[in-house]
Amino acid sequence: MKIDFVAKPAVDAAVLVVLISEGGKLGPRGEALDKALSGALQRSLDLPRYKGKKGELTELLVPNGTKARRVIILGLGAAKDIAALSLREAGGALSAHLVKEFETGATLLVDPVKGSKLDEAQIGGEIALGAQLRNYRFDRFLTEHKPDKPKALAGLSVVTAHPAAAEKLMRRLGAVANGVALARDLTNEPPNELYPESFVARARKLTKLGVKVEALDEKQMAKLGLNALLAVGQGSARPPRLLVLQYNGVGTRKGDAPLAFVGKGVCFDSGGLCIKRSGAMYDMKGDMAGGAAVVGLIRALAERKAKVNVVGVVGLVENMPSGKAFKPGDIVKSLSGRTIEMIDTDAEGRLVLIDALFYTATRFKPKSIVDLATLTYSIQAALGSVFAGIFANNDDLATQLTGAGVAVGERLWRMPLDKSYDEHLESRIADIKHHAEDSESGDAPHAAAFLKQFVDDRPWAHLDIAGREFAAKDRTTCPAGGTGYAVQLLEQFVARSEGIV
Repeated sequence: MKIDFVAKPAVDAAVLVVLISEGGKLGPRGEALDKALSGALQRSLDLPRYKGKKGELTELLVPNGTKARRVIILGLGAAKDIAALSLREAGGALSAHLVKEFETGATLLVDPVKGSKLDEAQIGGEIALGAQLRNYRFDRFLTEHKPDKPKALAGLSVVTAHPAAAEKLMRRLGAVANGVALARDLTNEPPNELYPESFVARARKLTKLGVKVEALDEKQMAKLGLNALLAVGQGSARPPRLLVLQYNGVGTRKGDAPLAFVGKGVCFDSGGLCIKRSGAMYDMKGDMAGGAAVVGLIRALAERKAKVNVVGVVGLVENMPSGKAFKPGDIVKSLSGRTIEMIDTDAEGRLVLIDALFYTATRFKPKSIVDLATLTYSIQAALGSVFAGIFANNDDLATQLTGAGVAVGERLWRMPLDKSYDEHLESRIADIKHHAEDSESGDAPHAAAFLKQFVDDRPWAHLDIAGREFAAKDRTTCPAGGTGYAVQLLEQFVARSEGIV
């Protein structure tokens, strides 16, 4: 989707969009258009039904006084409540409406909104980002287009008095959209197409953006001692990989400690020998959504030339049943040297993560570590689809991440880390069990209690994003399918550390 920022609309613009806040008045561009339309815009605003709420749309078809075939009024909500998130949601609503009407694009007339803290450039840029996020399609396996199905938008022209400032902002926002799209692509890929080796191949494309990409194979991991990760992958014909992405920011020093992000990359999770029921297995191609978010984040930061050092590490495996698969009761020595008693082969993600976490903590000695994983069904039972869970050993880090989530609409709810959970992981025959014996008793905090013991006492947060990787139906800024959840959240977190938001 091409987005242009211009000072004047094209004379042959087919679709014009004007903005209005709830209870507000038309701005200069809206008033000029209303005059050309002999007051038709204002008459539409005076309709009893129309309030100008966020994302509310009304339109004039084939209006006299302009060459446009369609004029749309887009509500932004109350001026005092206008923020980046509300504008993205308004942009998403506009994009969905245009597609439904088989339009290929539109010209957005941006006016300053009295009472809002955001300027024209910010308003135009954030609406454009929302439209771009909603316009995403995963259609590379479609071999034919049905004429009764609308196509994605081709472009959006944003008219503002400050096109240069809007373009500058869009360099960041466009990078975020591209990072989200990459994470969605990876999550949507079928499991016969996306597996550890092909995931690495996709990530290697980031070298064009200045990202250093490494991939440890099974021999290298065995030599280092990443035996917990290897155990999970040993049942599959597809060998595991440890993906390592390094981006050194513009103006940073080589020795500056990075921010680290670790992702669970289980490309398909059958449950292993503790096999899942068939109905629970279909969406398990998305069990690598945490890893996808890490890759999408690194892409966004590299594309916008973030001024920070960042490391991304993704443990990539398939968890499959076979004669070589790991078994309940097995004991392996993890990279940390601690021995792990295996309880449930369908609790594989935490085994992948502990080696990836310890590797990251000890090799890179980062300022902080954030891991992301579609880890437990219990977090879905506790929080539903409204929040993802966050566990943290550092209050400041938890506060920063939670605040970033609120700003972009990817909200987190802090969950407990308590020593009592550690006691349930004590093993009689190994250093630690990877799973509490009662699988129904708070699996999410038990998993977090397990992970925290492998971060080398670094500031750390664990995001359990189970249930957030797919949208079952269209959402305001996300069509049904892979969501790219947490790319916006983590980019906002990094941007705040840079002081740019």
